[in-house]
Order: sequence, then C-alpha cells, then structure tokens
Amino acid sequence: MLTVIVILLVVWAVLAVVGFALEGLLWLGIIGVILFIGTLVFGFVRRAAGRRGKGV
Repeated sequence: MLTVIVILLVVWAVLAVVGFALEGLLWLGIIGVILFIGTLVFGFVRRAAGRRGKGV
C-alpha cells in the first residue's frame, strides 16, 4: 500500500510541475497540488489507523 501511495505522490508532483511550467495548463498544476495533498493525508491516516489497530 505504501508503494502505491508513493507512486501516486510522484505522479501528482510531476503533474503539478508540468501544469505550473506551461502557462495554459495552470489548472493541471492546481489539480496536481490538490491530489498530492489529498494522497499525503490519506496515506498518513491509513498508517495511523494501521498502527492503532495493531495494539501499539
């Protein structure tokens, strides 16, 4: 699961950079940043829930 989250973070970061680099694709950069933050939060929540479930 961690591998999938890391791959998604890399993809969203690339989309954000491309979106901000090309003037006409600013919307792509904004969506990339939103998805990056969403995936990061999702990953932290899943890890915290996994740790709580193991009795640690």
